[in-house]
This record gives sequence, C-alpha cells and structure tokens, in this order.
Amino acid sequence: MGPWRCLLLLPLLAMALRAQQQQFMEYVERRLTLLEERISQWHDQSSRYSTELRDFKNQVLGMLETAEKEREAMRSEAENAAVRVDRLEREVDYLETQNPAPPCVEVDETLMEKQVATAKQRKNEKYTKLTDCSDTIASIRAMKILKRFGSTSGLWTKDAAGNSEKIYVFDGTANDTVYVFPRMREFTLFSATRKAARIKLPYPWVGTGHLVYDGHLYYIRQQGPFQVIKFNLANKTVVDSSVFPAEEQIPVFGLSPFTYIEVAADEEGLWAIYATKEDEKNICLAKLDPTSLDIEQMWDTPCPRENAEGAFVVCGTLHVVYNTRLPSRSRVQCVFDVSGTLATEDASLVYFPKRYGSHSGMKYSPQERQIYAWDDGYQIIYRMEMKKKLEV
Repeated sequence: MGPWRCLLLLPLLAMALRAQQQQFMEYVERRLTLLEERISQWHDQSSRYSTELRDFKNQVLGMLETAEKEREAMRSEAENAAVRVDRLEREVDYLETQNPAPPCVEVDETLMEKQVATAKQRKNEKYTKLTDCSDTIASIRAMKILKRFGSTSGLWTKDAAGNSEKIYVFDGTANDTVYVFPRMREFTLFSATRKAARIKLPYPWVGTGHLVYDGHLYYIRQQGPFQVIKFNLANKTVVDSSVFPAEEQIPVFGLSPFTYIEVAADEEGLWAIYATKEDEKNICLAKLDPTSLDIEQMWDTPCPRENAEGAFVVCGTLHVVYNTRLPSRSRVQCVFDVSGTLATEDASLVYFPKRYGSHSGMKYSPQERQIYAWDDGYQIIYRMEMKKKLEV
C-alpha cells in the first residue's frame, strides 16, 4: 500500500472514531439523564416519606399525651373510689356493730330450756385454766394481703408453739404434699415453689383443719375413720395417731363441707373443733393432750354450724366465724368461753374486712396475736386488737 492510500484512509478512520465517540457520549448522556430522573424520584419519595413519618410521630405523641392524661384521670378516680369504699366499709362496720345480725339458729322454747339446763350443769364443770391468759379479741387492728398462691381453698401457717420462721403451706383440701418456705420473705417474693422444701406425708389429708405445733403436724387422715395423725416434721415419721371418739361425724362448718375436724391452738394448748350427727345443729369443742392425743374434756357449744366458715380459739374461748352462702363480710358471731370468765354480752362482734370470698383456713398464732387466713386463694394476715375479759 502506498503512502497516498494511507493518507486517504486517515480521514475515514477519524470520521469513524468521531462517530463512535458521539454515540458513546449520547449513551452516557441518556444513562445520566435516567439516573438523574431516578435520583429525583427517590428524593421526592424520601421527602414524602419524611413528611408522613413526621406526621405519624406527631400523631403518636398526641395519642400518648391523651393516654397519659386518661391514665392520670383513671388513677385519680380509682383513688377516690378506694377512699369512698374504705369510708363505706367503716360505715357498714359501724351499722353492723350497732345492728348485729340475727343468730343463725332456730330458737324455740324446748331448745332454750335445753341450753339453759346444759349451761347450769356446765357451771360445775368449768375448765381449769393452765395459764393466766385473760384476753379476748376487741377488733381487727390491721390486715395484710401477702399474695395469691395455689387453689381457692387451703391453709398456711407457722408453728403455733415455736419460734421458727418457717411457713407451712397446705394447698387444696385433699393432698399429701406440704410446702415449707424457710421464711416469710421467700414465701412472699417468689410466686413459684422453687424456694420451698416439700414434705410428702404417709397418708393424704382431708379438709383444712391442720395444725403445726411444737415441731409436729396434726392433721386428719383422708380415708377410713376420722383419724388424727401426729407427724414429726423433723424426722418425717408418724409419732402417734388417734381415732376421734365421735360417731357419725359431719362437716363442722356449714360453709366449709370439706373440714370435719379443726385442730386449733391457743395459749392453753391444743383443741379440736368438730360436729356430730347426734347434735348436728351446733359445734362441739374438745381439749386435747398434745403428747398422747387423748381428749381431756368435751363441750357442746351453743354455736350453730349453719353459715359457719371457720373457727379458732383464743385464751380458752372459741370464736366461730360466719358468712353467707353468697360470700359477704365474715364476722365472729358466736363465742364460747370454756372457763366461764367471759360474759356473752361483753364479747365483741368482730367483722373481717370484705375482700374476695370466704375463709377456708384460719389459724390463730398465740405468740404473734394474729390470724393466718386463706381467702379464695389469697393469703392474708389479720392482726388482732385484744382486751381483757370481764368476769361473769
């Protein structure tokens, strides 16, 4: 190829190169234009989303402010309602004290004559007290709701005769496992039973009339005759047992059909509260020997079973707690002093604060002067205000 031909091809090559460059530049411009359009769209969408987010944030803040105002208003209303309820309860306490409920027993002349004759006969068989305790309940000084644990019916208590801090919990009316918490703190703070030791009894219990006294558990065996079992909590063995000498027993409390014998403790020692078919209208009382489980003395009390939900003994005086079929305010409506040192008209008509339902378990602590109660699954402590008995 000659030089003149190369000179002719150079312009052609230059023109082709310029055409390719022009096409490439046009392609880049189109791509940049498309990218600019997408950036513009993204900017518009981002701006719109930012505006919507700001509006939503302002809306949420407004709703939160409204909710906070409504919460404060509801809290204020709840506090006012609680104040009104407390005032109403005090007024009801006063009215019920001034107008006591009628006794839950049919009164007829034959029954009155029988009770009078029995009372005269019992005057020569008064209980000889072992202590100088002369106190009786004046009122409920304070109430503390600990927690809600277990079934609607049950029992919780401390050792009524010792200084142990252990808490014993009997969940339900028919079981064989006792939960033991080392202190009140562990029982109160923990909802589960992981902080509790478990004691499996050799025989299942029935009812909620159990008692922990001086390191021993006294409870009623579920099957067979009504047998009181004395169980050593330290070495986990049965120390003694005794068949209660009362034929054809019936539930001792009309509103607690699962309890046939209530074992109680006070400053005088151990007691058994029960009922028999022979005198099915009223509650019976017996003094127990804690060592041998022998019955030292028995009484037929004038306290009716009907509408009774529980009972306990304080300084040798039986206090029977009553309610209604539809749970209302629990009250001590009948007292029976085995030593005859408390006049009936001097006994205080004690009302328990209305909370949940009715008490399935009530255990009096002689040392602490308070009652450990189980109310519809809630564990409650009632602190008692005491006064001296006025001798008849």
